[in-house]
Amino acid sequence: MTTATDGRSPALLTLEAVDVAYGNFQVLWNVSMTVRQGEIVALMGPNGAGKSTVLNTVGGVIQPISGAIGFDGRRIERVPAYRRVDEGLTLVLERHRLFPRLTVRENLLLGAYRGEAKRQRGRTLGRLESLFPIIAVRARQQARTLSGGEQQMVAIARGLMSRPRLLMVDEPTLGLSPKLVVEVMELLRRLNQEEGITILFVEQNVELALSLATRGYVLESGRVLIEGTPADLLGSAEVKRVFLGIA
Repeated sequence: MTTATDGRSPALLTLEAVDVAYGNFQVLWNVSMTVRQGEIVALMGPNGAGKSTVLNTVGGVIQPISGAIGFDGRRIERVPAYRRVDEGLTLVLERHRLFPRLTVRENLLLGAYRGEAKRQRGRTLGRLESLFPIIAVRARQQARTLSGGEQQMVAIARGLMSRPRLLMVDEPTLGLSPKLVVEVMELLRRLNQEEGITILFVEQNVELALSLATRGYVLESGRVLIEGTPADLLGSAEVKRVFLGIA
């Protein structure tokens, strides 16, 4: 395990000079990031900045063309996606991606299909029902009958069925009403504070993201533009330029 030498918590996830391309089209350039145990880290940037590509690369959906990805001190950039889940790294994709004709309970059980997660799925499900009352109430309903907010809750709960140490969530508030946005963000906060889960999430709304995050990274055109604390980023001229067009 990587240890901290400056009094901070140890690094759980590291990206070092990661490049990613779709065929001949490069989308990430020399991306380096660190997510420490117990943090909530926001990944921000305009459309097309490469935010989802970062998560998909860490999750093993996409393979980098160069660079290193470390999880708990172990290189994982060539480890298959399912093995990364076994190690405690879970990705909740954008727009829920539930199986629409399966029930809520069936969708949840698919999140615990291997190893220790499968052995502990009854216990995990019981704990999640206290965090997400909706999954008990809607257990026998097909996922396609749920509202957008309910589907997002089920998608996050399904990710938690794998008992992750690092939960990555892509655009958790996309398309939700203001009330549901508050509920989802508060849920992520509780997962971090009460369950001890480290969180890396993508969000385009800077103020919303930084109201939750302990640190943030801003991407522009596939490169890390700036990183820092919420106070650092909210006061940054570069952030204002990227998101507000202020020179």
